[in-house]
Amino acid sequence: MKKPSAVKTSLFAAEEREQKLDRKGDLLSVLEKHVSFAALAAEVDRIAPRAESTQGGRPPYPTELMVRVLVLQHLYKLSDEAMEYQLLDRLSFQRFCGLRHSASIPDEKTLWVFRERIREAGGADALFNAVQQQLQQQGFIARGGQIIDATLVEAPRQHLHKDDKAIVAQDATPANWTPAQRRQKDTDASWTKKHSKSHHGYKLSISADRQHKFIRKRHVSTAKEHDTKHFEQVLDRTNTSRDVWADKGYEDRQREQRLNAAGWRPHIQRKAKPGKPQSDCQKKRNTRIARPRARVEHVFGAMSAMGGKFIRTIGLARAEFGLSIKAAVYNLQRLCTLKEAGIVPI
Repeated sequence: MKKPSAVKTSLFAAEEREQKLDRKGDLLSVLEKHVSFAALAAEVDRIAPRAESTQGGRPPYPTELMVRVLVLQHLYKLSDEAMEYQLLDRLSFQRFCGLRHSASIPDEKTLWVFRERIREAGGADALFNAVQQQLQQQGFIARGGQIIDATLVEAPRQHLHKDDKAIVAQDATPANWTPAQRRQKDTDASWTKKHSKSHHGYKLSISADRQHKFIRKRHVSTAKEHDTKHFEQVLDRTNTSRDVWADKGYEDRQREQRLNAAGWRPHIQRKAKPGKPQSDCQKKRNTRIARPRARVEHVFGAMSAMGGKFIRTIGLARAEFGLSIKAAVYNLQRLCTLKEAGIVPI
């Protein structure tokens, strides 16, 4: 006699699994509910129109499908190869991309070509701004002031000969490098130290609004550039409040004077001077600033969970594209979190 088993066959097993996913709060279903991917796809087609082919061949995948795949890659920190496998294997990904009944899925080469197409056309700005537009349409405008900060993003470490290092340090390329070496060596990433620890890669500077913790402005630079250099580039002038918070790395009395003259209210922590400890008043001021400023660390923490603290690409241009899309995807995820929590924009 066959032993009883909890495994039951059903003609409707796939539908039943999808219903269970929805009950458990599938993030992709929530994204589908609150985000207009058609609008994002329209922006991609506007900035990077697909070249028309008169020679036939396989028709291209819809732009909206490819945008959805791009979001998945940054949401789950997947390489092109891993993304192709997951599209073949994972039910929720297939449903999200509309590929449940498709005999073909985008392969890793197709994903790379699509990403390069929109990168070369400046699509990172277009997609980031399109997401900002959706936030504003749903009432989530920049409120409550802004917090400016930067984080280091690690890149694969380069193994260079001593002579090559000296040449690269002067922003030049060794003449004896082959074309393959020129493609594979990242001469834009640089070294820096933070808390006595060496880091190699890039730096992401952002401005996040205090009210909702959305990234409103971002800038990508090589790691060795100081945080304070990009303060003005990420200063969000659309925020309804003139309050600006930043940590000790942004202390600059002349900048604060300019901000005050322009009507801003800067709240920037103070550093202790060599041989002169901070007074109790200064310590209390730093503590008072630290509380609202700490909200930006939540943003970096969420991006880190999405793989935002490491990139696989080579060169500043691709790093800027990848981190900009990562910031846009973070904003989409944050939007869904607020909407599902019933947060109503004031």
